Amino acid sequence: MNRFSFNQITAKHWALPELVEGLTSAGVSQVALWREPVAEYGLERSAALVRDAGLTVTTLCRSGFFQAPDWFDDNRRAVDEAAALGTNVLVLVSGGLPEGSKDIAGARQHVADAIAQLVPYAAAAGVTLAIEPLHPMYAADRCVISTWDQAMAIAEQHPVGHVGVTVDTYHLWWDDTALDKIARAGERIAIYQLADWITPLPAGVLTGRGLPGDGCVDMRAFHTAVENAGYTGPIEVEIMNEELWQRPGPEILAAAIAGYRAI
Repeated sequence: MNRFSFNQITAKHWALPELVEGLTSAGVSQVALWREPVAEYGLERSAALVRDAGLTVTTLCRSGFFQAPDWFDDNRRAVDEAAALGTNVLVLVSGGLPEGSKDIAGARQHVADAIAQLVPYAAAAGVTLAIEPLHPMYAADRCVISTWDQAMAIAEQHPVGHVGVTVDTYHLWWDDTALDKIARAGERIAIYQLADWITPLPAGVLTGRGLPGDGCVDMRAFHTAVENAGYTGPIEVEIMNEELWQRPGPEILAAAIAGYRAI
């Protein structure tokens, strides 16, 4: 349990003060936060709340979305927020195609160029940019970076510690080449996240994640690959699921812990 981190989105409707109280009561020492609820509660108040509770913030989710006109300013703000919260990992979701565009190769090049522009600012703040490849079904509207290879090709243009890659079981389980490459990734792994693939997917597909063990992902194979890479950092349970969200926060936390322990 010393590596377990509860990702805030897993209990989307659990207010931050109650979430912090629930984690400390359960003996959980790590949490991953999301920008929107942090902003709603207030950045300084959120930072003080988790700090006073003795919680370690493993990541801040999420920034990126480089197709947006204000991507540079927004990503700089996200870096500042991560630093203020005391985490050194900012998860990046690259964003989809610009409106009306079909140029996915151009969009991927823009992501690489945008990250290169952002790296000096993030490095100065001590924040690692953790590129997250998302399942290809999200390529049009949410994330043109769809594979481990695409994420690594960008990360490897920069020093280790400046840019890394997010291992999310939900997004990578389908790729028969991913596990061997993850096992060789070494320090490029910035964070490791667990979520299962369950079917049928809901409308919109975004909330189709299941707790570890509830779907078809070989969690043990991923765990072995990440361990072989030498990763010893936090392991986040990050679930987006409408049914799960309707349950009380402490019950969701208990289910996440049970799923984590079962891998």
